[in-house]
Amino acid sequence: MENLKTDVLVVGAGPAGSMAAKWAAKSGAKVLLIEKRQEIGSPVRCGEGISKSWLPEVGITPSSKWINVEVEGARIYAPNEKCLEINEKNAGNEVGYVVERDGFDKALAIDAANAGTDVLLKTAATAIRRENGRIVGVKAKRSGEAFDIDATVTIGADGFESQIGRWAGLPTNLALRDMDSCLQYRMTNVDCDVRYCDFYLGKVTPGGYVWVFPKAEGLANVGIGVQLSKIKGMAEARQYLDDWISKHPAYSKGKRIDIVGGGVSISAPMKTTSTDGFLLVGDAARMIDPLTGGGIANGCIAGKICGEYAARAVALGTPTKEFFQGYEKDWRARLEEKLYRNWLAKEKLCSLSDETFNKVVDALQGVKLEKLTVHNILKAVRDKYPEVTKEFAEFL
Repeated sequence: MENLKTDVLVVGAGPAGSMAAKWAAKSGAKVLLIEKRQEIGSPVRCGEGISKSWLPEVGITPSSKWINVEVEGARIYAPNEKCLEINEKNAGNEVGYVVERDGFDKALAIDAANAGTDVLLKTAATAIRRENGRIVGVKAKRSGEAFDIDATVTIGADGFESQIGRWAGLPTNLALRDMDSCLQYRMTNVDCDVRYCDFYLGKVTPGGYVWVFPKAEGLANVGIGVQLSKIKGMAEARQYLDDWISKHPAYSKGKRIDIVGGGVSISAPMKTTSTDGFLLVGDAARMIDPLTGGGIANGCIAGKICGEYAARAVALGTPTKEFFQGYEKDWRARLEEKLYRNWLAKEKLCSLSDETFNKVVDALQGVKLEKLTVHNILKAVRDKYPEVTKEFAEFL
């Protein structure tokens, strides 16, 4: 391999990386997107549920090529399995499509390539390159051959616990309470309702939830997220999920045809996501919603902002930390308040008893909420169980 030179280098071809590459290319930059795996989107490590209200904002056209099911809403189950049903009108970003994630990721990479991005697969970044303190690209390896990639701006989009972010000197370490261990089965021969994504709360899954995302009639992703500080390892997370399945006849009769697992950040937003010549975006920048564990929408929204700023820095010759404060300001204006509030809510929810969860869901039965927010939920709960809302005074 010969050494390569580009305006913008994006490391990682997940949704945030492809989106950053696409919008950098559309903004006039020469862009190279590298992915360490041989196939974009595979293996899938995702529940495969996405919301849909944000898609027009970043130029994604829904396609039957990657949509399995369009759901009407979500059902949230208390520990006593009393159910709260929410729909698109009041849930907003929390409902939408269940997708084939590998197909979705490939579609975004195709969009980036069609916008002018060059793509290299089986290409791993092995180190950051610096000149006079500024990041100027990476050392890379492809098919066993080492080479350099020179770039005016490098974007790290390499996912949870970003390695390139650590090399760049950005604080990427996480506390155990800010990580979930996740495990999911794809199951057939189950009695799932394709109209809803289902979520089960409480001690059935410490610090997280069980989810059921329908893929088709009789086919669903059934998974669990457990706060890492509350378990000893993935085997314990699997035991929680297996126990839940065994107690639910609609799923205990099912057959497991796939299994995936991994870690998810549920932390507060990073304080710094940029430095001279370098930007972080998506899961690598902890833009994952700490309450739901969902990161696709935030990664794509921030990816567009990131790509546009990278191209602007190239055009102006200003790939500096000071210039990238505009990126920090813009993505935070769009996403940070909700991320931080949901992190605070996550911290509180992890400490609640099953009895409290039951009271919250019970209090919301029959209540018409125009918009489902922590504040609106607690106002409704206060009318029936005022003692519960004392635990949430800071949210009111």
